[in-house]
Amino acid sequence: MHAPSSSLPVRGLYRPEFERDSCGFGLMAQMDNQPSHWLVQTSIASLARLTHRGAVAADGKSGDGCGLLMRKPDAFLRRIAAESSIALGELYGIGMVFLNRDLDQAAAARADLQAQLEKEGLTVAGWRPVPVNPDACGDESRRTLPH
Repeated sequence: MHAPSSSLPVRGLYRPEFERDSCGFGLMAQMDNQPSHWLVQTSIASLARLTHRGAVAADGKSGDGCGLLMRKPDAFLRRIAAESSIALGELYGIGMVFLNRDLDQAAAARADLQAQLEKEGLTVAGWRPVPVNPDACGDESRRTLPH
């Protein structure tokens, strides 16, 4: 959840527009602003150490949706977009949308979201299905897997 705070001054590295809610987190940063595979691998390892917070179901595989917040990998995203015939502008955002398994409900939700984004002055460049490996999911997660 986004929770901006206007009461804190913008100073140093602090930027209120990047505020987020979470029940627990680890912070790791590459202070020289260079991409780092080591940092990603270490961040993934830190997520694995949060299972004590009850983030894993009894099946040992279903989780609560934890993840990493990082800079967009621009070259990768442009390549994936081009493979799906999606043209990206200079400035763009990416959204991950979990849709209902019922195709009619999914289409209605997609149309509603697109209409709301366009009301905000945003252009939807395209949609693509995200590759998923259901075998990596626990039983509960597989039963409720979105479209």
